[in-house]
Amino acid sequence: MKTSLCLITALAAAWCAGAAKPNFVIIMADDMGYNATSAYGGWLRTPHLDRMAREGMRFTDYHSSGVVCSPTRAGLLTGRYQERAGVPSVINADPKVPDHHRGLWPGERTFPKLLAKAGYSSAIFGKWHLGYKKKFNPMHHGFAEFRGFISGNIDYRSHYDRMEVYDWWDGLETAEEEGYSTHLITKHALRFIDENKARPFCLYVAHEAVHSPFQGPDSPIERGPKKDRSKKKTPVEEAFVQMMSAMDECVGQVLDKLVELKLEKNTLVIFCSDNGHAYMGGPEGYRFPLRGRKGSVWEGGHRVPGIAWWPGRIAPGQVSDEMVISLDLMPTMLDLAGVEAPKGHALDGVSLRPVLLDGGSLGQRRFFWKGQAHRDGPWKFVVGNKGGLFNLDDDPGESIDLAKRHPARAKRMAAALEAWKRDVATGATPQPDHAAASRNR
Repeated sequence: MKTSLCLITALAAAWCAGAAKPNFVIIMADDMGYNATSAYGGWLRTPHLDRMAREGMRFTDYHSSGVVCSPTRAGLLTGRYQERAGVPSVINADPKVPDHHRGLWPGERTFPKLLAKAGYSSAIFGKWHLGYKKKFNPMHHGFAEFRGFISGNIDYRSHYDRMEVYDWWDGLETAEEEGYSTHLITKHALRFIDENKARPFCLYVAHEAVHSPFQGPDSPIERGPKKDRSKKKTPVEEAFVQMMSAMDECVGQVLDKLVELKLEKNTLVIFCSDNGHAYMGGPEGYRFPLRGRKGSVWEGGHRVPGIAWWPGRIAPGQVSDEMVISLDLMPTMLDLAGVEAPKGHALDGVSLRPVLLDGGSLGQRRFFWKGQAHRDGPWKFVVGNKGGLFNLDDDPGESIDLAKRHPARAKRMAAALEAWKRDVATGATPQPDHAAASRNR
C-alpha cells in the first residue's frame, strides 16, 4: 500500500507540474432524491445526467454532510463538518426564528479563498443560504461573482422568498432580472465559463431545483406583487418533471460549453444534491429502497446522486461504491490544483483523486450526521428509540436492527458518535445571539 501511494503521489506531482491547473465546476441540485433521475434507475428521464454518468463516474454511496440545505452548503464551502462553522441547521428566512441570524462568517477558510491564491477566479450562481446579513454574502468568501438568492428558496419567476422579500442579487446588492431562476443560473454559468476560458476557474452552480415552490418555466407567479391568484397552479408532479428537466438541460449546456471551448479535458465537473428528497409525489420507486427523507439521518435524508465527469482523465462508464461525502469536494479541488490547506487547519473530507483518476480506494471511512448517526464502513448506528445498528451492505433500507446481535459494535459506535460531538464543538465558530441580534436589527 505504501508503495502504491508513493507512486500515486509521484504521478500526481508530475502531472501537476506539466499540466495547466484544472478547472472545477460543482453543480448542486436542491432536495433531489437518490433515484429520481434515470442516471440512478429512477422514474424521470434525465438524458444529460445520464450522459455524465455514461462518460464519467457514478457514485452509489455518495452522501451530503447535512440532511437539510444550509449545513451541507457550509460543509461544502469549508471541507469541514458544518458544526465547526456553527451552522448545524437551516438558516431560516423568518427574522423571528433564532437561526435567522446565523451565517457563514467571513473568517472561515473556504475553497474559493484558497483557490484564489493559486490564480483561480471563482463564482457562485444560484442559491447561497448561508446568511441573510450582508456580512455573510458570498462576495466575502472568495467569490469574484455572485448572481442568485440568499434564502432557502424563491419564487422561480418573481424571485421573492417565502417571507415575500425580493431576493435576487448581483454581488452585494439586489438586482432586477427577469426570468426563470434555473434558466438565469444557467445563463450566468455559461457566460462565466466564456469569460474565464483563458484562466483557471472554479464555478459553483447552486440550483434551486427541485426545491419548492413547485413551478415550471410557465407556471403562474406565486409570490410578490405580480402573483396571480386567478391562475391555477401547475400540478405538483407536472411541475416537478419540468423543474428536473430544466436543470438537466442546464447540465447538458454546461458540458456542451466546455466541449465547445475545448476545456473538457481540463475541467472536473461534479453533480450532486444537498440532501435527500423532499417531494413525496411520483412513483414509489422515487423513494425505494432508502428509508427516510430530507431532514432525517436515515439514508433517504443524505444518500444522494454523485457523478464526476472529466473526459480523458476519468475513464467512462465507471460505477464506484466508495463511501464519499460532500466534504470531500474541497480537498479534492485543492489537491488537483496543487494548493495546500493552511498549516494546522485540518479538513474533515479527503481528496478523491485516488478514486477518480487512479482506480484506487479510500479505505474504510467514518461519517457522522447531526450527532444522531454514525457510519463506519458498511455499518450504521442511529440513536433513539427507533434507531439501531444496521449493515447497509445487506440492508440498505435500514429495516433490520442488529444491535442485539452485535452489542459491542453498537456500543463502540455510540461512543464514537459522542466523541465526534465533543470534537466538532471544540473551537466551533460562535454565532450571533438571537436576542441581541433582534435588538440590533
